[in-house]
Amino acid sequence: MVDTPASPYRVVQWTTGNVGKSSVRAIAGNPNYELVGLFAWSDDKVGRDAGELAGIDPLGVAATNDAAALLALKPDCVVYNPMWINVDELVQILSAGVNVVTSASFITGHNLGNDRARLDEACRKGGSTLFGSGVSPGFAELLAIVAATACDRVDKITITETADTTLYDSPDTERPVGFGAAIDDPDLEPMAARGTAVFAEAVRLVADAMGVELDEITCTCEYAQTTADLPMASWTIPAGHVAGVFASWQGISGGRCVIDINVRWRKGQTLEPDWQLDGDGWKITIDGRPTVNMQVGFTPPPDLIASAKSLDDFFELGHIMTAMPPINAIPAVVAAEPGIATYNDLPLNLPRFPAQNR
Repeated sequence: MVDTPASPYRVVQWTTGNVGKSSVRAIAGNPNYELVGLFAWSDDKVGRDAGELAGIDPLGVAATNDAAALLALKPDCVVYNPMWINVDELVQILSAGVNVVTSASFITGHNLGNDRARLDEACRKGGSTLFGSGVSPGFAELLAIVAATACDRVDKITITETADTTLYDSPDTERPVGFGAAIDDPDLEPMAARGTAVFAEAVRLVADAMGVELDEITCTCEYAQTTADLPMASWTIPAGHVAGVFASWQGISGGRCVIDINVRWRKGQTLEPDWQLDGDGWKITIDGRPTVNMQVGFTPPPDLIASAKSLDDFFELGHIMTAMPPINAIPAVVAAEPGIATYNDLPLNLPRFPAQNR
């Protein structure tokens, strides 16, 4: 366990997209953290107050695109929330001796090839630690690992994510996994495999927790098309194009699947085949002795239901769930040995919130 600090952890927030805004609000509202800097990815945000950008009261911290100036502040940690990681950027931060927690498609870094070694070397050079999580992958795998500790034998761990993403409007994140591609596009399968490759890192995380050496990690994909044009807020998926994606990442050991982490996402009501989803969330199964089953979902609290003005207020729940696992890991990451760390290397993160949030 990591104790509450005598003085707040000095934190720099890196970007203020949807997840970054939730991060700023969480950092500003927690006395265990002090927001000392904010990196702005887009020029129009430079000079604006962090609170303004996050939709809360001013915080007295102006956004900047001067990375060197932010690192000169000697923060304890950077909360790194771009959509995708920039290895050169992370090397700069870590080499400067600043720890990083991130939600940007990073769990172990093994799908980065030689770039993982660059990140690890930067950690060693700066005496810093890099940790990646999010809600899925990340938090969902932590739940599975904890559930497996109730067993005296584990044969297989399965994590199944299902979601109707019709109202989720983010083509930049959905096109890379195949949404919007022609159903007969020959590049479709490798596209989905590349777009969901971080789930292979999640398989490795679970295998490491189990103490299992994998022979290989494989990916199988399935797709569904929309039979009519599917208009959304900022883009349209034409008829005959992908509006449903299934990807299963499987860890194989001794010729059998011991870990299966899979996702099934769909859009609209004109899907063919018409995949039926059993709600949004995760089903976690630990086949063993005993077999453990968990159904994990999330719903808004009553005060949000009463006060919500738009669907964006409800979508923020997903942003919060993505932002908070890295933020709650900050104390453990700051205390950790230099290098790339995962949940398997850190003590259990604790939900330390200010009294008014309880």
